[in-house]
Amino acid sequence: MPRPEPSEYPEYHDTYIKLVSGGDISSILEEQIKVTLELLKKLNDEQAMFRYASDKWTLKQVIGHLIDSERVFAYRAMCFARNDPTTLPSFDQDFYVENSNTNARSLPNILDEFELLRSANVAMFKSFDDEIMRRTGIASGFNFSVRAKAYIMAGHELHHLNIIQEKYLV
Repeated sequence: MPRPEPSEYPEYHDTYIKLVSGGDISSILEEQIKVTLELLKKLNDEQAMFRYASDKWTLKQVIGHLIDSERVFAYRAMCFARNDPTTLPSFDQDFYVENSNTNARSLPNILDEFELLRSANVAMFKSFDDEIMRRTGIASGFNFSVRAKAYIMAGHELHHLNIIQEKYLV
């Protein structure tokens, strides 16, 4: 599956899509979760409560944000794949983090959820053929293709993994 064309997503998502190397996006998503979990499973709950500045999320909250975002991206991809004509709303990531109980959960519990969610999403994307991956829909007022959503999902995780390595694990 080739990379999505710029017409398949808004320009502000180019940051994420550029982080994703070429290849089969389902395989990339599958391998990516292994790398992320290998890095994060070494940490304990105390380390996962770290925030690098007082106004920044804890590491647990960053992982919770990845989970919330992945759910939203996957739902949008499924709607577009099913040719649902509904215009989908945006979501406020800060509101979602603020209203989650991620900090009260154990890190292993959060990581288990992340792994299960990604596995389900990989299965979903593997079930789509090329025609389905090119279908489009509207979310947050912008046109997206299904394959763009898959690439955004992968790039979003890479973006935050870079932040985790640069700001949280120093």
